[in-house]
Amino acid sequence: MRATAPRKPWKAIAWTFVLTLAATLLVLNLTSGEKKLDEQVRREYALHDPQYQRALGAMLGPPIADGNRFEAFQNGDRIFPPMLAAIRAAKHSITFETYIYWSGDIGRAFADALSERARAGVKVHVLLDWVGSAKVDADFIREMETAGVEIRKFHKPSWYDIARMNNRTHRKLLVVDGRIGFTGGVGIAPEWTGNAQDPAHWRDSHYQVEGPVVAQMQAVFMDNWIKVSGDVLHGERYFPPLPPVGNGRAQMFSSSPSGGSESMHLMYLLSIAAATKTIDLSSAYFVPDDLTVGALVAALHRGVRVRIVTPGPIIDSQTVRRASRAAWGPLLEAGAQISEYQPTMYHCKVFLVDGLLVSVGSTNFDNRSFRLNDEANLNIYDEAFAAAQTVQFEADLAQSKRLSYEGWKERPLLEKAWEHLAAVLSPQL
Repeated sequence: MRATAPRKPWKAIAWTFVLTLAATLLVLNLTSGEKKLDEQVRREYALHDPQYQRALGAMLGPPIADGNRFEAFQNGDRIFPPMLAAIRAAKHSITFETYIYWSGDIGRAFADALSERARAGVKVHVLLDWVGSAKVDADFIREMETAGVEIRKFHKPSWYDIARMNNRTHRKLLVVDGRIGFTGGVGIAPEWTGNAQDPAHWRDSHYQVEGPVVAQMQAVFMDNWIKVSGDVLHGERYFPPLPPVGNGRAQMFSSSPSGGSESMHLMYLLSIAAATKTIDLSSAYFVPDDLTVGALVAALHRGVRVRIVTPGPIIDSQTVRRASRAAWGPLLEAGAQISEYQPTMYHCKVFLVDGLLVSVGSTNFDNRSFRLNDEANLNIYDEAFAAAQTVQFEADLAQSKRLSYEGWKERPLLEKAWEHLAAVLSPQL
């Protein structure tokens, strides 16, 4: 009889260890570690009621600051010139946090402007997400660092912090001299250049801010800068006195899995619950959870007009679009107007309520923004600014295709199947 080869139990043990470790890391990366909201927010006051702003200022965010001025820019040809002009005029400091930073002419323009100011003695600090900046030319980074720009990567993989890989900074913040700030939806990549004239050039919005609320924007940047560098930037170079420059009221709202991942989600739910007349939402990635759908349906039953513009066939993730469409049924049945932007990828993130609140920034209407990413939104309480943003929303609406409830129900079976399959992934989208 032939001898049986000796077993190698150590191989089974090794494989068990590897698979267990992989499963553990997957679970850690797919959860935020905080309790998820599971109760519908009750309506206790209207959005114009002073109690609404007190709640957002005292319970969830920093106090609402008076004396600010805002300017909106549409698409890269109008967005990037004022950002670059502010950088080139910097005298003391530049703090810049972004998710997407890729190569290309616009990436080169920012790298050159930041480098020139660093060589001139301006303190320049750049925080890039490790995943979002994966396509940037290494020469850009080396040239900026050689010029004196301090660059850090957010959650670069390391053995001691690998459970945080799924937590990305999606914030988009530029603050110059602590006095002028920019936030909105744009990344630094060729897709955001131009004027949304074709599918290769995206539709997006960005905002310039001056006044006391800029200090709050700077503080949000400092939150992540301290996490990645351990360096505390303070003093008048970063936080100068900021006298009133206008009549606008605003607060800089932020969220992070490491410090209140549900606060952004709750801000939206409280605002929807407080709505009396209108909700207009521009959302690049609209994958609402059950609580958000329930809040919007409740608003519709109260007589609130709900209009939503989201990407159409031209989108950078068909999986997101399918998961989004899978959730539309209850909203459409209750009377929501949902329209898909047709000319190009629609990357705007603007939330307007009752002609008063305009919330702009990096946050998408999905679980990734509400629970997994670091996000930042500027909440503006200004009726004139809200009216101007409503005009822009309706211009986008005019280039969008509305889907009826009947049309949604009658979509092809294969399309429904793909959408329901994509919906399974919605917690990560």
